[in-house]
Amino acid sequence: MPLITPFCGLRPAPGRAGDIIAPPYDVVSTDEARALTQGKPHSFLHVSRPEIDLPEGSDPSADAAYAKAQDNFAALQQQGLLQRDPSPSFYLYRLTQGTHSQTGLAAAASVTAYRDGRIKKHELTRPAKEDDRVRHIEALSAQTGPVFLIHRRNDRISQLLQEHSNTAPLIDLIADDGVRHQLWSITDPGAITQLSAAYEALGALYIADGHHRCAAAARVATKHANASSDAAADAVSDAANGFLAVIFPEEQTQILAYNRLIRDLNGLTRTEFLRRLEQNFELAPQTEPVTPDSAGVFGLYLEQQWYRLTLKPTVRAQQTAASDPAQQLDASLLQAFLIQPILGIDNPRTDARIDFVGGSRGHTGLTEPVDQGQMRLALALHPTSAAELMAVADANALMPPKSTWFEPKLADGLLCHLLS
Repeated sequence: MPLITPFCGLRPAPGRAGDIIAPPYDVVSTDEARALTQGKPHSFLHVSRPEIDLPEGSDPSADAAYAKAQDNFAALQQQGLLQRDPSPSFYLYRLTQGTHSQTGLAAAASVTAYRDGRIKKHELTRPAKEDDRVRHIEALSAQTGPVFLIHRRNDRISQLLQEHSNTAPLIDLIADDGVRHQLWSITDPGAITQLSAAYEALGALYIADGHHRCAAAARVATKHANASSDAAADAVSDAANGFLAVIFPEEQTQILAYNRLIRDLNGLTRTEFLRRLEQNFELAPQTEPVTPDSAGVFGLYLEQQWYRLTLKPTVRAQQTAASDPAQQLDASLLQAFLIQPILGIDNPRTDARIDFVGGSRGHTGLTEPVDQGQMRLALALHPTSAAELMAVADANALMPPKSTWFEPKLADGLLCHLLS
């Protein structure tokens, strides 16, 4: 099976994208989604967060929520606000945030390639979240949240993407958060063949964001394959063997830090905590907020004071000699030499004493919770690189939890992949 195939995308009607596109379902809470949809009856959040149209306090995983998502999705199509392209296409999707711009190819990525390890993962999935995505796909008979994939630098692909984005885009708008979204379609059979061959030659793609959507798509594909018994069912099964993805070159991706907030000092006084830190870190008070400028450097905010933490070379050498590249990441180093031994947090995936905040929140996202007493301290990290992510995936290893925060985010509702 090829890595990627074209598909007949479902997208906003001309001039309606601004009424429809929305942030990804998993970066906004129910309350935030309600606020964002005030005065926006056609926002895709009515599909991706359907509980906002149910009585307050409704369970977002109840049958009624998925039924409401199905009704809202159907209404957008019946009203002509979402329209399906007549022929299979690839799409170019460009995101621009400030001075940063990235252009990727939107396609149906192969579930078979995902199962075979040609689309590589680096993260465990949680059953409840995976179940939610399965039920959402099945209710809509569509995938509406694109998976963010990346690939290694490739000059041929960069050239092709540049050539095909030299025309006027089908969609060009600036969302409420200031991010510009542009979309082009590629329908020419020759161009599709060129692009298919170029991506096939890569050998592998890497999941950057969207592990639960991939896993859910694979489960849905298995169900359809097992149920296939006639021509109509076979067609659905073929469509289900692809999942909606946008694929970006590694050098264009923008990865921000994923920082940590801790609720207490594990019974230590401030003095005891700082003294223990000095066993593994060089500690330097700072008059300005700390933005780590290299690997092995961290920022600590405690009692309205910033510190620059630098992992001692002898300590860092213990981890960099490890064969598992995931153990060499800053998030792993921080866990191994500070969060676990000093603060007593053994499992950051499940421990309620730790929380995470994306780098897009800036220093304020770290200082405010501490100053307001919600958290005791904050830790700022240096961002993980795309090369580090791919090295972990190539080794069939797992990234530490909350290691990467990608900005800007792909929009929900700009492009959907129908399974029937």
